[in-house]
Amino acid sequence: MKITEPPKVELSPFSVIAENCPDKLIDYLDFFSPTDEKGRYLPFHELRYRIDSALDLSLVWSIVKLARIRQQAHIIKLGEPPANCSFVLTPLIQKAISETDRNATSASLEWACSKIGEKAHMDYLLKDLIEDESISSSQLEGAATTTRVAKELLKRNRKPRSSDEKMILGNFNMMTFAWENRNKTLSVDLIQQLHQVGVEGIEDEKYTPGNFRTSDDIHVANSDGDIVHTPPQARGLKSRMKAIVEWANTNHDNIDESTYLHPLIKSMVLHFCIGYEHPFRDGNGRVARALFYWYLFKSDFAAFRYIAISVFLKKAPVKYGKSYLNSETDEMDLTYFIEYQSGIVIRAIEKFKKSYQNAALEIERFNRWLWDSGLYNKLSDKQRTVFQVAKSGTVIGFTIRSVEKNLGCSYNTASSVLNGLVKLKLFIKVKEGREWVYFMRDRDQIVETWNS
Repeated sequence: MKITEPPKVELSPFSVIAENCPDKLIDYLDFFSPTDEKGRYLPFHELRYRIDSALDLSLVWSIVKLARIRQQAHIIKLGEPPANCSFVLTPLIQKAISETDRNATSASLEWACSKIGEKAHMDYLLKDLIEDESISSSQLEGAATTTRVAKELLKRNRKPRSSDEKMILGNFNMMTFAWENRNKTLSVDLIQQLHQVGVEGIEDEKYTPGNFRTSDDIHVANSDGDIVHTPPQARGLKSRMKAIVEWANTNHDNIDESTYLHPLIKSMVLHFCIGYEHPFRDGNGRVARALFYWYLFKSDFAAFRYIAISVFLKKAPVKYGKSYLNSETDEMDLTYFIEYQSGIVIRAIEKFKKSYQNAALEIERFNRWLWDSGLYNKLSDKQRTVFQVAKSGTVIGFTIRSVEKNLGCSYNTASSVLNGLVKLKLFIKVKEGREWVYFMRDRDQIVETWNS
């Protein structure tokens, strides 16, 4: 993951062209835009391969940079000495903002739930989606636990058996903490609490839970072991974190002012700040992503509790890393990072929308089958919910404890729900360790049983 650093920018590229090659002025003018003809905000190391060999590479880059500078909005200062961070509002970023405004507010979440029609099933589906970010974020950081095993860990509330499982549980607790503390004002202490909740009890000597690093031996390396980012010195770290907190707490909501920042952009900048400063010895990525979510929760985008960006980040971790590097090597132009995150957010929102759309269709089909088979009047409301969730494939195995938790009922009621489904020959139960696990029977077997 090596990045070719851009050349020095020529401050008056058009004067140079007018003096040395005026006949090529039109060709150079094609590059006087922040993005290319396809709307892409290309870094130098990608743009260089799309330039005609008859043109001067440095002049083209200078013209692109001039167009970008004219549209840049300055955001925050980071590092030591402080460097100005900026971004350009590209078409992709605008699309991510639009998707977020339309699909991720608290009001839109309530609307989605109303479209499902059966609140109990939607609640079960959403609780399952909550787990996706915690699991994927941990896997992105190296947790070698399958998604199936991780789901089992969280749904059964069992104790973690390894450091990897502790990481997943810690990340789940950190996301829960971010949600429960969404109405608080950001502080250095809150950031440290996030870290402590997320990593305590895993490898305390390695993570030093809740404490900022005090040495400069922390580096970010690529898969080949090459150092790709050295954070600013530990000296002055707390002061720099206070400055980030102060910026985060500044009101940027007035759309009529030049300082306006959409909450999605601001949450992404917070994400970048933690990754860049690397305030902790380890666990910075998890804290950065948790802060991204915390700010969106605080800004009343409640649906992000069920929208998992790490599911997509872990599919291309090299591109995720490059989005940081492109910004750092190009004068702290955060557009690269914000653009990459915008693409991820768009895909994550689409996955969320498909989840509840599929749930609505599945409920419609299921209810028709229930009615036609004569089962409808034999099931309680809670049994219909559990059966529907099993039939949709959202959850494979159920325990009395998991049903108790997800349906918000007593242990005895949950037991009655599951054992009633077994009695009706819709479920089977299997002893796993000390616990009974309930599984839906094969659909063909169910149909054969009820048609015989």
